[in-house]
Amino acid sequence: MSKPEAIVYKPGTGGLKTRKGRGFSLGELQEAGIDPRLAKKLGIYIDKRRKSIHKENVEALKKYLEEVKKQ
Repeated sequence: MSKPEAIVYKPGTGGLKTRKGRGFSLGELQEAGIDPRLAKKLGIYIDKRRKSIHKENVEALKKYLEEVKKQ
């Protein structure tokens, strides 16, 4: 079980290219139903500078949370 990685869109490409982000935004954590304190306990990185919410990241967080609950 690997930790989820945030995906962000590169500026200047019109949202066409992606790269690995430093962490998930607080909005993405909220959409996935994860408290920031729980995220730190699970080892999920948080990037407080990011404001955007990407569906791919929310889905990755939900999937990771389900895997953790199974164990």
